[in-house]
Amino acid sequence: MADSSRSLSRKDFDEVIRRAAEIAASEPEGRESSLTEAELFRIAREVGLDERHVRKALVEVRAHPSGGRDGVFHILYGPESIITSRVVPGSREDLAAVLDEFMVGGQLLQNVRKSPSVLLYRPAVDWASQVARAASSTSKKYYVASSKRVEIRLETVDETHTLVELEVEPGTRGDYLLGGIAGGLGGGGAVGVGVGLALAALGPGAEAIAVAAGMAAGSGIFGSLCWLSGRAHKKKLLEVQAEMEGILDRLENEESLEPPPPSWKRWVRRHFHGVAREILGDEDPPG
Repeated sequence: MADSSRSLSRKDFDEVIRRAAEIAASEPEGRESSLTEAELFRIAREVGLDERHVRKALVEVRAHPSGGRDGVFHILYGPESIITSRVVPGSREDLAAVLDEFMVGGQLLQNVRKSPSVLLYRPAVDWASQVARAASSTSKKYYVASSKRVEIRLETVDETHTLVELEVEPGTRGDYLLGGIAGGLGGGGAVGVGVGLALAALGPGAEAIAVAAGMAAGSGIFGSLCWLSGRAHKKKLLEVQAEMEGILDRLENEESLEPPPPSWKRWVRRHFHGVAREILGDEDPPG
């Protein structure tokens, strides 16, 4: 029998609830059970959770329903697009205006769809934007700016908060996939032929073994190179996601989406003091 006098820390409480949910999900009779929202909030109140926190978590979980996509390419190279979401302070209209200004003015993207709840962007194709992107090396510094597609979905949560969902399609999976296949065919074919010829030279009757060994070696090299290519692409996707999370972090903290000044500008302000205004042509440097 449980000792009702013992207490749990918040960390222990979270761990117990997480483990209990895993155990319940593993039982066949528990997989089809469900709760209404009213029951969810009642249980949350009973265990001391703030309704505001539960509501934010509920919105974010519903934005990313459980269940993954199958397929060799998805498993090996990751998804074609990355989706992140966050409940942030601000109205849907105000956030849409801020994000639109950031994507167009800061990331040199072109707005191809603009509605109260959905914003869709692609890289601007006009010559001025291309020159500016090349001059600032934006495509190398910022993955969102060089993505094939950026979609923003906005959903009102309450009077002061909005669910912002970012979906970015970097457009890089095809390049990594073709590179892995081409490298795998070239490297695997060369190794397979080399192994086969080496074994065939051992003498009569070794042809069948040589063919089998050559195919095995070639397949191993092909699979290894494809795996390495997929691993490199997944690493790239993590960098894209980190940039997207950074955007949501700044929205959540109500900070400017513009990046901080470059290090050289801060160095000039720090070391040249009053002269920095003449050099930089902006506000007075800090004392």
